[in-house]
Amino acid sequence: MASVIGTEARGQEMTLRDCMTYAISNSTKIRIQQAEIGDAQVARRNAVLKAFTPSISGSSYAYYNFGRSIDPETNTYVTETSFHNGYSVGAGITLFNGFEAVNNLKISKTSLAIGQTQEKQVEADICLAVMEAYYNVVYYKRLCDIYEAQVVVAEASLQKQQKQEEIGQKSHADVVQAEADLADRRYDAIEARNQYADQRTNLADLMFWPVDQELVIDTEIGVFVFAQEDKESVIDYALSHDPGVKIAGWQAENARRELATARWQLLPSLSLNAGWSTSYFNYPGQDLHLDPYRDQLRNHQGEYIQFSMSIPIYNRLQGHDNIARKRNAVKKMNAQYDQKRREVASEVQRAVQDRDGALAAYEQALRKASVQEEAYQLNAKKMEQGLISSIEYQTATNNYLRAQADEMNSLFKYLIKQAVVRYYNGVEYINQ
Repeated sequence: MASVIGTEARGQEMTLRDCMTYAISNSTKIRIQQAEIGDAQVARRNAVLKAFTPSISGSSYAYYNFGRSIDPETNTYVTETSFHNGYSVGAGITLFNGFEAVNNLKISKTSLAIGQTQEKQVEADICLAVMEAYYNVVYYKRLCDIYEAQVVVAEASLQKQQKQEEIGQKSHADVVQAEADLADRRYDAIEARNQYADQRTNLADLMFWPVDQELVIDTEIGVFVFAQEDKESVIDYALSHDPGVKIAGWQAENARRELATARWQLLPSLSLNAGWSTSYFNYPGQDLHLDPYRDQLRNHQGEYIQFSMSIPIYNRLQGHDNIARKRNAVKKMNAQYDQKRREVASEVQRAVQDRDGALAAYEQALRKASVQEEAYQLNAKKMEQGLISSIEYQTATNNYLRAQADEMNSLFKYLIKQAVVRYYNGVEYINQ
């Protein structure tokens, strides 16, 4: 999957969703989590087999006996060298062991669900990190465009003032101030380009993008909606569906099952075993009329069936100690579950507050940018007419540039905060 996405993505602009998909497909964290899920699947399979299938084993032996031994036919001692060969097959199954097999089956099922949910959680963390890095790239790309446009304006202004100096309409101080303004604009443009390159490198690292390939992203932001989800409804949904809460709940549930198993194991355990065996023997070098190999194997066959009970009487209180440890584990897991619910509720509340605050800041930044743009246009005309000084014009320009930067910064902050709230409300980052 990773190679296919990488091949298609290279050479074309990647959207935010493309970046998230590529990062998930190539993340080493995802590969590690998938390996852990594989372990959980193996554990579940083993639990199923242990609960419902017997263990089966077979054995065979062959040996020579030198010296005194018992003749299998007469059951008397002999001193002849003898050869013995035998085969056996046995099977056994535990009928009752404190419901350990059943509880292990449930625990393995829950552990598999935990692993799969943790993978989703890792995906969400990757997507959020990619989103933040992506918006940083877009921000500095737009900032580069703004500053480069201002460089063009400053160059034109310098050329105009140089000509005006030649005809006596501008002083040399005005030209020097225009040159300083141009130097400032070029410096700002270089800084923006450096930040843009740094943020692109950061995004490429998060995505595991090939170092020998240029990462090109789509810097256009699509239509977005100002969401206003109710805080209480988001909290209720998150407490029921948040991966961290679900994982903590499953871990507490597994701890209770392990405690129940430890208690039941104080009772006797029951098992059933059955088997079959046969053997062959002879006296090498002796002219004895013994049954042939096949006949002996048939005649010496034997079967058994065994029902056994094991009663724990005294094992130095290991069973009670195990119960005490499992009881403490239940308390710990329950406390962690309560703590996780509290953390998620606080995170959602903070996320909603941050989103609303970011929206208010964006709306104010939008109004400020509009006013500063109008002021900049008016001052630009005054500058052309010689009604204001270069310093006043530079101040107006700086205010305008700062307002544009604040507008973009507040917008991207709002988009990230809104995405976090929507995630808690059940919409995955990659689907937003």
